Amino acid sequence: MKKVLASVFALILMACSNSEQIEITQEAPPHHTEEGFKNLHGPEKQSGFFDYWYMRWFGDTEWADQTEQVDEIPFKRTDRARIAHPDPEQRQVTWIGHSTFLLQYQGKTVLTDPIFSERASPVSFMGPQRLTELPVQLSDLPPIDAVIISHDHYDHLDADTIEALGNSTHYYVPLALKPWFIEQGIDEENVTELDWWQGASHTDSLRIHAAPSQHWSGRSLWDRFETLWASYVVDIGDWRVWFGGDTGYNPIQFKEIGNVFDNIDLALMPVGAYLPRWFMKMPHVDPQQATLIHRDIGAKRSITMHWGAFQLAAEGIPQTLNDIKQARTDAGLTDSEFRIMPVGATETLPFDSAE
Repeated sequence: MKKVLASVFALILMACSNSEQIEITQEAPPHHTEEGFKNLHGPEKQSGFFDYWYMRWFGDTEWADQTEQVDEIPFKRTDRARIAHPDPEQRQVTWIGHSTFLLQYQGKTVLTDPIFSERASPVSFMGPQRLTELPVQLSDLPPIDAVIISHDHYDHLDADTIEALGNSTHYYVPLALKPWFIEQGIDEENVTELDWWQGASHTDSLRIHAAPSQHWSGRSLWDRFETLWASYVVDIGDWRVWFGGDTGYNPIQFKEIGNVFDNIDLALMPVGAYLPRWFMKMPHVDPQQATLIHRDIGAKRSITMHWGAFQLAAEGIPQTLNDIKQARTDAGLTDSEFRIMPVGATETLPFDSAE
């Protein structure tokens, strides 16, 4: 394990000192396969599209109707003036919903997994529909320095949003995903692919590092595992943020992240789409496992995400909120350390007030 971590740390040091993508010249890493990529520590069996829909409509689990619970979702309209003119000395974060965050500090702006469509779906007329209204429109955002994409699922990679952003920004994406962006009309030089443990410097004050997660990829029935999935460590000046994207839990990879990247100030922590556990355990953490990741990576604070925008699993909104609070209490964390933010809210660190 020490040798593995030493090799990983060497790659990170190389990444931090180079403005170009770092190429791995040694033999293929163990998460690479001839067909694409794989998880290293999760269960080998992977459920598919038809398994999901059979479980959804014929399984024993009762699904809550989140469309009837929208009033339970904390929500506020984003203060457009505040995001347009942030204090450059303040570490500012805005939760736009699901896994979409706006990070602003020292004159830099980073957007994560942007989805501004009404549905997380390949089509506009069916698929998971947004539960609340958008707290801010894409056109109201300030110029974006970098967009980070964790993987290619429709609730994290939205074609209409990417088309609207176009070539106005730079995209950091997992391996094998650049061709998709080029097909959308994005110039090749505006997309940087990263493998786990690779990094790239956008500017002297903005650095992006890809790290492991436990998930999968695919936008159809035929391309599962062909592109990589990742979490990210984002350094904006002296502010270090871990973006979890979408992930299940294992007791190895997140401790590795914590060993390689110290002083993580903020974790953007997925907690939603976790029931039933027998089906969702591999790709999605529950709130209790999210607190384990919080500890494993050594985060000072976390903001919960991946809930309250699209219903993707069986749990209801009140259950999600209660489970987050119970997990937080069981882990001995405060509401400032493991945060529930309203959709649309903008806060600075340390957080403005208790939830």
